[in-house]
Amino acid sequence: MSVRTTAGTIGRIGPNAIIRVGEVLQRRLGAATAARLYAAAGLAPYFAEPPSAMVDEAEARRLHVQLRSALGDRLAAEVSREAGVATADYLLAHRIPKPVQALLRVLPAPLASRVLLKAITRHAWTFAGSGRFEAVAGRPVRLTIRDNPLCRGQASDHPVCDYYAATFEHLFRVLVHPATQVTETHCEARGDDACRFELRW
Repeated sequence: MSVRTTAGTIGRIGPNAIIRVGEVLQRRLGAATAARLYAAAGLAPYFAEPPSAMVDEAEARRLHVQLRSALGDRLAAEVSREAGVATADYLLAHRIPKPVQALLRVLPAPLASRVLLKAITRHAWTFAGSGRFEAVAGRPVRLTIRDNPLCRGQASDHPVCDYYAATFEHLFRVLVHPATQVTETHCEARGDDACRFELRW
């Protein structure tokens, strides 16, 4: 199965990419450090009052860029992964109906994967923004984000989309197979043509 979607809301993504990062920063580094990072990213108002609606993808990108600049690659990756897991937990608690979750958990993993991929693709505009998302079922599952809004303009010698990787991984571990592992094999920040993720269990 191959499905592809173009962002439905150009240039805007869900606020989890900002809110969950802030929560992790406060827990790990304290409120004062988190506030400084938000201010450096030009997002001080969001620290005082987290956004409750879709945000400009450029705002989320500035925060994720600031993480790498201020914290270094390793700590920034850890914060991003924790924020990704927290985002997945939020989706499980508030966005994916409990009956659907129960069904996915009892389906064979390949079938559950296809059902979940369809749902992710329908809502891809909430995390891909002005980028383009593609999902291909199989072993491995392959996910692609082109013109990725969070790493656009970044430069790195290794993949940097830990936030997305952790979100996908946690959703699949809970709903498809507990041994799911996600690897980002290509990244636009590294000069690749797209950010590509492979999911295996």
